[in-house]
Amino acid sequence: MANEPVLWNVDTRGVATVTLNRPEVNNAYDAALIQGLHDAMDALGAQVRVVVLRGAGRHFQAGADLKWIRAVAAQPREANESASRATALAVHRLNTLAVPTVALVQGGCFGGGTGIVAACDIVIAGDDAIFSIAETRWGLTAAIILPQLADAIGARQVRRYALTGERFGAEEARRIGLVHEVVPAAGLAAAGERVVGQLLQNAPQANAQTKSAALEFAWGRVEDAVLERLVAQHAAKRGSREAAEGLASFAQKRPARW
Repeated sequence: MANEPVLWNVDTRGVATVTLNRPEVNNAYDAALIQGLHDAMDALGAQVRVVVLRGAGRHFQAGADLKWIRAVAAQPREANESASRATALAVHRLNTLAVPTVALVQGGCFGGGTGIVAACDIVIAGDDAIFSIAETRWGLTAAIILPQLADAIGARQVRRYALTGERFGAEEARRIGLVHEVVPAAGLAAAGERVVGQLLQNAPQANAQTKSAALEFAWGRVEDAVLERLVAQHAAKRGSREAAEGLASFAQKRPARW
């Protein structure tokens, strides 16, 4: 199991650790990693009280694997929509899990990675963390994670950072609400354990009901029709001329010709 794209285990306290495990590509997501997230969430039983999400290696999550994106873009519309739907549902399921979720972020957290952390209840970042919502740089959109990002940082900050694609550090991520706490990188695990200890002091059903009630007022708990519209938009953009040029510029290591 050590070479699987997503690893998970549950300790005797009912704390599940889910690890994104493609460090050779900075945990960039592809179909296998997305399926691994679904498998992990399927496997988490009633005994789980807290989920801790982390990334293996130097970086938390580098967004989409653009080599995979290029391969998907060449496939029929149905395959593109299927890929977008699986990704959107993984983030949606993480967002609505009945137990508290804690993300521990080190290094790079880009694109879809920002959507993943926005879907978690508590986010702690190491002081080495760097963030960006850079899909438009490659002629793509972040459509399927925009609801969760809007909940986390508000539409005003989404409009800045998803349009510029600029990188920003851990303290700026804390200021705008994407992360709750910044700690020295070496102390990330200890900070996570402290928060887990606080969560375990609380009644599980009370926590679940509190989270569910909070989500009733959130943009990230989208209706099925809205989710399908975002999926279709996300998939269609992947097959556009802009995306073809953006992905070519990535492959050829040159500026895009817009």
